[in-house]
Amino acid sequence: MKTQLFPSYTIGPDAYNEIAEICMPFGKKIAVIGGERAINAAKNKIKNAVADSQLIITGFFPYGGEASVENIERLKSIPEIEESDMIFAVGGGKAIDTAKVLAQRTNKTFFAFPTIASTCAACTSLGILYHPDGSLREYSFSSIPSKHIFIDSEIIANAPDKYLWAGIGDSMAKYFESSVSSRGDELTHSQEMGVTIASMCNGPFLKYGVKALEDCKKNIVSSELEEILLGVIVSTGFASNLLNIDLTTGLAHAIYNGFTVIPQIEEHHHLHGEIVSYGILVLLAVDKQENELRRIHKFNSALGLPTKLSHLHCSMNDVDKVIEKALKGIDVKHYPYVVTPDMIKSAIEYLESYN
Repeated sequence: MKTQLFPSYTIGPDAYNEIAEICMPFGKKIAVIGGERAINAAKNKIKNAVADSQLIITGFFPYGGEASVENIERLKSIPEIEESDMIFAVGGGKAIDTAKVLAQRTNKTFFAFPTIASTCAACTSLGILYHPDGSLREYSFSSIPSKHIFIDSEIIANAPDKYLWAGIGDSMAKYFESSVSSRGDELTHSQEMGVTIASMCNGPFLKYGVKALEDCKKNIVSSELEEILLGVIVSTGFASNLLNIDLTTGLAHAIYNGFTVIPQIEEHHHLHGEIVSYGILVLLAVDKQENELRRIHKFNSALGLPTKLSHLHCSMNDVDKVIEKALKGIDVKHYPYVVTPDMIKSAIEYLESYN
């Protein structure tokens, strides 16, 4: 038997006004867990939303800075969290994943409050856990996502725009990776729906992305910004919930993993989605999608996303190490053809000359 659950969502500057009506059927006591800056941004709005209801906030708890098992166990032992009926997961990807996995492992209902739009963590049932030093530990698989996502577009519009910038790059990979990784497969109903929904991570981003980023830089809530917030958080998240790991990743994320071994990536604080956006160009070059390559190259250039190695403080001298690491992971194990080191190197060389 297969059960597929999806969160509902509310978006807008007044999204939190729905908290009492949506959350009251699930109990009274709320533990709010998130990043410190995220909690500061959302705290007053959450308090005001529950002020005239039967809901009680047991406390606001920083998640600890890393989505680690150690932080989950620490939070689990806090009496105010233990006695809560539900958990509000507030912040970015790691904060939400910490609260999400804690809720899943303690059988508590949880609600997501993204305060930046860099990932689809608020929508997905998957949690990504790290060691305390920040290195990847494991994927925490579950079929239970948040009950509801409260997307306050005003809070996100006032967050640093670099997170939306990187979120656009990361989210667009969902379409290109799933469409290539699933090529030639006999897809189930869920997989077919996932790939179809992932197409919403292409056209709408090209249509609204530039204006949305401009508005975020100006702290303006616009229809274009909200379209992109829904793309980053909801479209990408729904696709991820429907697709298994073989189809929800691909060469763009393999390239990201490859760059993690290059010291200057960390030294210059290059973001996950920023690097993935360059990986999309490599994917398209390897897959010989010339028209799409031109389109996405133009889009990346318009947003200031990387289109060549120097934008990532790298050179051809780094490429062999990138490729070696990229091909060690699972990202292109399920693919319509074997991806070789020479194919990736030729694609990167082509991108350098194209620029």
